[in-house]
Amino acid sequence: MAAAVVGGAFLSAFLDVLFDRLASPDFVDLILGKKLSKKLLQKLETTLRVVGAVLDDAEKKQITDTNVKHWLNALKDAVYEADDLLDHVFTKAATQNKVRDLFSRFSDSKIVSKLEDIVVTLESHLKLKESLDLKESAVENLSWKAPSTSLEDGSHIYGREKDKEAIIKLLSEDNSDGSEVSVVPIVGMGGVGKTTLAQLVYNDENLKQIFDFDFKAWVCVSQEFDVLKVTKTIIEAVTGQPCKLNDLNLLHLELMDKLKDKKFLIVLDDVWTEDYVDWRLLKKPFNRGIIRRSKILLTTRSEKTASVVQTVHTYHLNQLSNEDCWSVFANHACLYSESNGNTTTLEKIGKEIVKKCNGLPLAAESLGGMLRRKHDIGDWNNILNSDIWELSESECKVIPALRLSYHYLPPHLKRCFVYCSLYPQDYEFEKNELILLWMAEDLLKKPRKGRTLEEVGHEYFDDLVSRSFFQRSSSSSWPHRKCFVMHDLMHDLATSLGGDFYFRSEELGKETKINTKTRHLSFAKFNSSVLDNFDVVGRAKFLRTFLSIINFEAAPFNNEEAQCIIVSKLMYLRVLSFHDFQSLDSLPDSIGKLIHLRYLDLSRSSIDTLPESMGMLTDLCVGGRCDGIKSFPKEGLLPPSLTSLYLYDLSNLEMLDCTGLLHLTSLQILHIDNCPLLENMAGERLPVSLVKLTIMGCPLLEKRCRMKHPQIWPKICHIPGIKVDDRWI
Repeated sequence: MAAAVVGGAFLSAFLDVLFDRLASPDFVDLILGKKLSKKLLQKLETTLRVVGAVLDDAEKKQITDTNVKHWLNALKDAVYEADDLLDHVFTKAATQNKVRDLFSRFSDSKIVSKLEDIVVTLESHLKLKESLDLKESAVENLSWKAPSTSLEDGSHIYGREKDKEAIIKLLSEDNSDGSEVSVVPIVGMGGVGKTTLAQLVYNDENLKQIFDFDFKAWVCVSQEFDVLKVTKTIIEAVTGQPCKLNDLNLLHLELMDKLKDKKFLIVLDDVWTEDYVDWRLLKKPFNRGIIRRSKILLTTRSEKTASVVQTVHTYHLNQLSNEDCWSVFANHACLYSESNGNTTTLEKIGKEIVKKCNGLPLAAESLGGMLRRKHDIGDWNNILNSDIWELSESECKVIPALRLSYHYLPPHLKRCFVYCSLYPQDYEFEKNELILLWMAEDLLKKPRKGRTLEEVGHEYFDDLVSRSFFQRSSSSSWPHRKCFVMHDLMHDLATSLGGDFYFRSEELGKETKINTKTRHLSFAKFNSSVLDNFDVVGRAKFLRTFLSIINFEAAPFNNEEAQCIIVSKLMYLRVLSFHDFQSLDSLPDSIGKLIHLRYLDLSRSSIDTLPESMGMLTDLCVGGRCDGIKSFPKEGLLPPSLTSLYLYDLSNLEMLDCTGLLHLTSLQILHIDNCPLLENMAGERLPVSLVKLTIMGCPLLEKRCRMKHPQIWPKICHIPGIKVDDRWI
């Protein structure tokens, strides 16, 4: 994990969650009912509010003052501890029939003692604010509501037409003797627009007519250059289908077969390897039986990488001119889309801001998006005159323009953005997948009356897209899915902000250094025995997130031992992912101890039953290409305590069994997403407790719902809110 700057306004959003808990009537009744001290709660809230008042100033100063950074780090740990305790009480209350019965399982003195310790810790931090010269100030917030068309209205490209023509000319040159594929590298600094230029070329309408390619494919390579993994990704991009081969020789033979006698264009985006041997190994299948004028277009930041891979001259992509950079900025700021009396003054200030962007379109996009439809001169001057511009890249950990864009994000968006540091670089994620994780982690504000938490999540996500923190993926690996990525520099920013509290591991093993402060963990694979790995994880006893990402490659698991270690040591888990744990076929009864658990991912595992001990679970997410599930759920499978159920990516699901849901008398939300074969519902009807049913990406079932088909409609017509393919019916 890179050295980090700790988010101050990030913490202020965290405090809002705590204040909501403290103001909850259930929580107040709980305390008064046991004759516990209400003054203690008031003292906790007062202390938190005083701390919160100086967070914005602390966030600015901690970039250059290590003492302030350490103070924020310790403070954040204490706030996490307070949230853990209050959430423990709150969750217990939610699972009891009567709130006042809660303490039959709790020790009054233990809760009071913990609360007192937390208050003492917070007060000790508060005493240091004078010596650190921290001033009270309101959090600067340039929030705006993203327009509904923000995802469809793609950014305009400025100043790259000549570059596009030059690349197409390089691709058109037949300077190969036919013995190897021609490779054209584009080299430029991070954020200068290499990927955007490659997209312009790749999507050019005249390209196919000029070159008559049999096919083209887009592959995102990223920093970790694993020849087997990259070859596999290329095959998936070429075929549009998942590849299950894991032997490099077989992968080479498969790719050779797909490329044989074909003329193609393949884009390898974001290549970092400088190893000539690895590159030659990757290229082997491209040099057998290919048709001349097949091309590889490659983007990289590294001159050395370009020299290793090139077969023609390297194309160096320069920064934009100030004029073109201004066009990018103004477009994202929507400066000319609405009439206002300040346009001339704002244009003058904006052009000064653009000069500081150093010709980088990503910086201009981000800052323009931050000021989108904000026409107050003071807001623009705040950006222009910010002290952050004076910091070096090494001090910011990223270019100052992006650090500034983050600084002016609303606090609730900061938490959601930093959470994405759990994703590997260039990881493709889906909108609904991330929103479910945000919901499980309590990162979303409580919705206003008439709105759902999902809708709040969609608004947050669209806002981050419009500000260029997320981008639509250009990969063609999964053409039927709308995926998003973070630009490398945005990913660097998120990683630098995660600190000790977020930990992403490519290989989780005995040597992995997980901090005791770590609350959120993601990993791709293990590199030693499973039990050793969980000993490592056990050091982070307050872990909230255990997230398996990418392919677990069918690592061996001992059902009885490994699972029990997880649930016995990680009592605060909210997100638990067993994605790709293919040899796992059961869950232990002790998983019922995880009373905070809200998101359980069993995708591509062999688990088909849930233990009865999960009777306290309130929110459950099931899905992710579980090929064996054709009917769901079995009767008695799901815990009756569920209030929300999310089913997604069940590719072979054909039948929703209402009988298996009828006992869920507390179920209020049922969300079904991307189940393309789902068409029928068995049983009498869905639970009468449901208030919202959402169906997306299920074309067969959607059609029947819209037609009010007699086999479907009587089973759902009692639900007040039914949303099918983003439309209420």
